Amino acid sequence: MNSAVSFWESNREILLKRYPGLLEEIISEGGDILALSDIKIETTPTGNPSLCVKGIHVHSQRDPVREGQRLAETAVGNGPVIVLGFGLGYAAQAAAKLERPVIVVEKYKNLLHRALELMDLNDFLSRKNIIFVLGEAGEGIINALDIAGKLVSVDNTDEKPAPFVIRNRALTSLDEQWYRAVEDRIRTWTMKDDVNMATLKRFGRRWVRNLSRNMSAIRDRPGVSYLAGLAAADNPLPVFLAAAGPSLDKAGPLLHDIYRRCVVVAVDTSLRFFVNNGIQPDFVLTVDPQFWNSRHLDRCVSGRSVLIAESAVYPPALCLPFRDIFLCGSMFPLGAFIEDRVDPKGRLGTGGSVATTAWDFSRSLGAQEIWIAGLDLAFPDLKTHFRGARFEELSNAASNRLNPSETWVVRALRDGFPFKALSASGGQVLTDRRLSLYAAWFENSFREHRVQNGGARNFGLFQDGLAIAGLEPGSIETLLALPERRDEIDHRLETAFSRIETDFNNLEEKRKRAEHYENAVSVLKRGLGNVRDAAEEGEDIARRALKRDLNPSQRSKVVKELDDITQRIANSEVKEVAGFLFPPAENEKDPAVTGDPFRAYLNSSLKLFSSLARAVNFNLENIG
Repeated sequence: MNSAVSFWESNREILLKRYPGLLEEIISEGGDILALSDIKIETTPTGNPSLCVKGIHVHSQRDPVREGQRLAETAVGNGPVIVLGFGLGYAAQAAAKLERPVIVVEKYKNLLHRALELMDLNDFLSRKNIIFVLGEAGEGIINALDIAGKLVSVDNTDEKPAPFVIRNRALTSLDEQWYRAVEDRIRTWTMKDDVNMATLKRFGRRWVRNLSRNMSAIRDRPGVSYLAGLAAADNPLPVFLAAAGPSLDKAGPLLHDIYRRCVVVAVDTSLRFFVNNGIQPDFVLTVDPQFWNSRHLDRCVSGRSVLIAESAVYPPALCLPFRDIFLCGSMFPLGAFIEDRVDPKGRLGTGGSVATTAWDFSRSLGAQEIWIAGLDLAFPDLKTHFRGARFEELSNAASNRLNPSETWVVRALRDGFPFKALSASGGQVLTDRRLSLYAAWFENSFREHRVQNGGARNFGLFQDGLAIAGLEPGSIETLLALPERRDEIDHRLETAFSRIETDFNNLEEKRKRAEHYENAVSVLKRGLGNVRDAAEEGEDIARRALKRDLNPSQRSKVVKELDDITQRIANSEVKEVAGFLFPPAENEKDPAVTGDPFRAYLNSSLKLFSSLARAVNFNLENIG
């Protein structure tokens, strides 16, 4: 027993130094624990301890160290290694010797406590790339992967190598549903960059076109920073947020009662729902750049609603007769470049869906309670949206005998790679990869802005959709028991808008912004022109060098010239704008240059500079 105590003290010392908060979490009351009678320690023939939980052997009864080594040897690739179920740490310790980040995921904190008592984990805990995800709903895995991904990218050439998962089947079987949810989040994280790249490839040029036409709105429209804290004060106002999922239908009969009690925030896809129910929401969020997305606002504009938009939205959306239009901080280099020099708008979180931005806007208002409906992120009863959504209208309008509307629904369900996942009600519900990405964003955001950090409590009104850690079940009875405060809400809004009009649109402020805007556009055009000229010069040097047989001195001269051009581009203040549409590097090898590093360098330089020149020209043509 003395050795166990000494291991605990030495392990404890390292935890206190290198893992802030982890020791307190392990020894705290509450959380997920196993009964002590379910945990038994056995000694193996090698002298190493082994673990038995609920009668199931967690490690080899003969040689647990060698078993851990064999498991670690299966970890292919160079990404982070995720160990599901720590046990006594044999597999995790072996994986750490691969010099890759190791993420330990363990639901039961007293199992980790027992390992710290029994095992000498000094070497393991002293390594720099060890991350623990302990208990709760396992949502911390996304944050852990983000951290591990950055550690890997520093040491390896891959942008984000895929993680490798080592599963302790005995431990994961204790709560298969919990560990399955963790693996769903791992898959979501793994495909995130692929989704982002596919989105950029599909919409990148549309974003640039829209931003080019909307740049003057950055000068003329106030930012959401003016609205920050609007719902706070001594008696915070609750916020009702309406996404566009199928469960929103249940809120229809309650909208008038909710409106009298809450600041109402709608996403563009749910605005039609409010109009159909005779309610004008206080705020409407739109961020998608596509023409078809702007159609959600058709015949739905209301004179009492304020539009919150990203500056890359389809341009006509910023001309609609809403009560007012505010911009959130641009997600894209072109918009950010102009904003930073003219009028920063205030950033809102972006998780790929307008609902993510709408939630972050609701949070920024300073509410202590956010009541959410329609955030299903799933297909309950095989439904995709609320009844009467624009999607449903389109499918019904295009429906015919050979292509009925049901075909549209099946296609929508099929194309997102659907799978069953844990529902908020505790059963199973159909979701897909895209929606699970959004769920991961919400879980991370709820965790980051939890009540202990001064954030709001988030209540899901209906339990039809995907289980989202941090979204508490909320009852209609509790919501409708809140006091009616519509007069107070309207007064706060009127006061805020009057103040913003005075502060933002007085003559002196308008003059300053106009001057800054002209300067910003001038700097942008001049900078892009310089980058284009440099890229074309580099393209010409590389192309001419490929046609010649250069001696070592000539090769050195070419390399220096291309390096100087690269440095000029890297030092440009518009490099992020210039590189936004730049295609990702391709790994295929040109047979003509294989075996000659210099010609391979010239070939890659030619591709780089020619692609950059085309991207910059596209920006310049659209900016005009």
